[in-house]
Amino acid sequence: MTATVTSPVAGTPATGGTSRGTGGARRRLPHIPDRIRRGGLPYLLLLPAVLLELLIHIVPMVIGIVMSFRQLTQFFINNWGAAPWTGLDNYRIAVDFSAPIGEALLHSFLVTCVFTFFSVGFAWLLGTAAAILLQESFRGRGILRAVFLVPYALPVYAAVITWAFMFQRDNGLINHVLHDQLGITAEPSFWLIGDNSIYTLIIVSVWKGWPFAFLMLMAGLQNIPRELYEAASIDGAGIWQQIRRITLPSLRPVNQVLVLVLFLWTFNDFNTPYVLFGKSAPPSADLISIHIYQSSFVTWNFGTGSAMSVLLLLFLLLVTAVYLFLTSRGRKGSDV
Repeated sequence: MTATVTSPVAGTPATGGTSRGTGGARRRLPHIPDRIRRGGLPYLLLLPAVLLELLIHIVPMVIGIVMSFRQLTQFFINNWGAAPWTGLDNYRIAVDFSAPIGEALLHSFLVTCVFTFFSVGFAWLLGTAAAILLQESFRGRGILRAVFLVPYALPVYAAVITWAFMFQRDNGLINHVLHDQLGITAEPSFWLIGDNSIYTLIIVSVWKGWPFAFLMLMAGLQNIPRELYEAASIDGAGIWQQIRRITLPSLRPVNQVLVLVLFLWTFNDFNTPYVLFGKSAPPSADLISIHIYQSSFVTWNFGTGSAMSVLLLLFLLLVTAVYLFLTSRGRKGSDV
């Protein structure tokens, strides 16, 4: 008996490939190898995020760095590429602390440091206390969690505008309670101008930021085994000893990330002071974000404002690098 061999027809796939007919096998794309398809799919999915990151952050940042080396004022708005190239002159003006521009920038930087220290500190403290308080199960815990997260869920502008109305001198709720009802103050206080404005800014910032700390720490507490607290309680450890010896050391990795994120958010905060005080903040609440905005869009000196922005970026990068270095060393030392 002779076997009949049928040669494949030109243009049809070889018998080694899969077909759509039998076995339910999927039809492969002939021109794209499986290795390339499997390896390129993650990059393809990341492509929209990378493009948006370039358009929203990277490209404006590069343009801002280029602008910091030019004498860009209102006379070159239509064609900023024609602005004279000044090199490092804008940076020299910004860091000349004996001159009015540098002195004002230094004052704004110090105010921002004080504001960030108290805002981050109180936000972390309130978040930690609330997370520990809601660690145990009790009736109404779910309602309290929802109430605590309200400031984090509200739109920033709506919340800050509400606070601005509450801090009005003549018809605000704060003066009505402190002066009219409790009689703590001799007369209604100015909260949005003068020296009290820094307290207003810190209060609003803490109210707006502490729910994020509460959310992060509450999630971190879920990973602490309950057996540790039970063993410590049997050994006679009180609540404060348990917090000091178990809770805080176990939350150290969460706190390292949380403090850094709160610091970066608070130091760069622009929405809160802008909505509270407008384009011109009082000297006691003149944060560096508002100061750079005034230098750029009020005085129309975009070159100097861009130089200040680059200096702020370098400062934040330096602080972040030092913080990560110190925390990584501390973590390695504790592991040993």
